[in-house]
Amino acid sequence: MKKIGFLSFGHWSNHPAYNTRTAGDTLLQSIDLAVAAEEIGVDGAYFRVHHFASQLASPFPLLSAIGAKTSKIEIGTGVIDMRYENPLYMVEDAGAADLISEGRLQLGISRGSPEQVIDGWRYFGYAPQEGETDAEMGRRKALEFLDRLSGEGFAEPNPYPMFPNPPGLLHLEPHSEGLRERIWWGAASNATAVWAAENAMHLQSSTLKFDESGKPFHVQQAEQIRLYKEAWKNAGHEREPRVSVSRSIFALVNDQDRRFFGQEANRTDHFGMIEPGKNAIFGRSYAAEPDQLIKELAEDEAIQEADTLLLTIPNTLGVDYNVHVLSSVIEHVAPGLGWR
Repeated sequence: MKKIGFLSFGHWSNHPAYNTRTAGDTLLQSIDLAVAAEEIGVDGAYFRVHHFASQLASPFPLLSAIGAKTSKIEIGTGVIDMRYENPLYMVEDAGAADLISEGRLQLGISRGSPEQVIDGWRYFGYAPQEGETDAEMGRRKALEFLDRLSGEGFAEPNPYPMFPNPPGLLHLEPHSEGLRERIWWGAASNATAVWAAENAMHLQSSTLKFDESGKPFHVQQAEQIRLYKEAWKNAGHEREPRVSVSRSIFALVNDQDRRFFGQEANRTDHFGMIEPGKNAIFGRSYAAEPDQLIKELAEDEAIQEADTLLLTIPNTLGVDYNVHVLSSVIEHVAPGLGWR
């Protein structure tokens, strides 16, 4: 069995072919899609976070709204760029969203992806400490976020408060018990996957990673996951780790599917540069008739290593078509691979 969720980048544009012409369209359709996805048996609704772009950027209002309108589906991010975040304020937002959803938040965080603007986090009022890189700043703020999620008191109470304080140091409210155990790290390298395991975070591995061996994408990703699992075991954590991988998978079951995604068939991995001096490998898309998809996906080593598969969706094509994309995989592909 494998959990299957969707991952939306949340694009919008005033384009005649888009069903999402505005930010409001994207937000409201994201809620509707999560509700519909739950009804057809999808396990998770995840959303990307990108600043300074016509894409979703403020996840907690959206996740809270979805949490209030659903009852079973996991809700999460993939990923929040910690360079832009105030870790303490984020603890409060995340705690509220998790309580509204009654413990279904699966929060993906990371150092972030290539940005729309130069050093965008500076506009949010943040800068690395002396001698620190922006990636190190992101990891430092992630660790502070994890520490404050524990619910341990750390703040000295005012002797003359507006309301009576409990004894001892104070922690942030609202506190959601168990949320600390549902934090994921988006890792683009083997080293940061190991770091995530050492710090007791689940692993999110996307459709790209740094090229560290020249091997096919799914092989490199599977090696990353195995290193993560080994590091988790060596760290002695008592709970079991979770691992998600993202894939673009389209079952071609009608003429509309073939028109939209038939050209994706036979696509291969490709190499590029995700940032200056960092070579990356980008995983292929899968688009084929269901029987062929089953054969191709059975050879994907990383999917085999993961317990959760996130299907990247074309959110601009609207709720109905994306429900079709998800249901086609669940009904026509997943059973043949033993995922359902």
